[in-house]
Amino acid sequence: ERMVKRGLRSGFACLFYGAPGTGKTETARQLARMTGRIIMQVDISSIRDKYVGESEAKLKKIFSDYRQCCKNSEVTPILLLNEGDAILGKRIENVEHGTEQMMNALQNILLEEMETIQGIMIVTTNLITNLDKAFERRFIFKVKFEKPGTEVKAHIWQSMLENLDVKEAMSLAHEFDVTGGEIENIARKATMEYILTGKESDIDTIRKFTKQEKLESNRRPIVGFSTNNS
Repeated sequence: ERMVKRGLRSGFACLFYGAPGTGKTETARQLARMTGRIIMQVDISSIRDKYVGESEAKLKKIFSDYRQCCKNSEVTPILLLNEGDAILGKRIENVEHGTEQMMNALQNILLEEMETIQGIMIVTTNLITNLDKAFERRFIFKVKFEKPGTEVKAHIWQSMLENLDVKEAMSLAHEFDVTGGEIENIARKATMEYILTGKESDIDTIRKFTKQEKLESNRRPIVGFSTNNS
């Protein structure tokens, strides 16, 4: 109401960007929880369809559903668009292929919706190196999520694995460059190990799981902005 009185639109878009596993999606969920809001979560990559016009229709429906959700909610809900890398890249000027035409159409729809949105939209992305300037201008808040420092990592280690003491958690934090999401994966492996064997994982086992996690992470393809479906 105060924004409207000042002549501003009541809706706005936020960009959460940073490395995978740094808490972008979880932060959006916690913001919704703390403010008593419904959260409507959509993975952008899931709307891309091989049939002409289907992807555009899916994207339009997302915003149509969100507007209806706003009307039915006492408190403005949050629209969370995950994996924004799939659509936020620079627009293609010389379109040659159908996929490029579809991508430009999706981007135009998103830009138009961002311009007129009457709610709260949060978009998460891993990389912003190829972010189109038109999108950059429409994000009022741009929040960078850094990898956790040593002390924060130690706290995460202990919160995920209660059998670790302070010294062990700090040792792991110093030794491994991991994100909160990776620590969660390691904790899940340790829990599964306990379920299978009945034994709690000691510090050496946790180190082994962490080395395996980093090896798996290094093999993952780099996620960027691309229109190539191959």
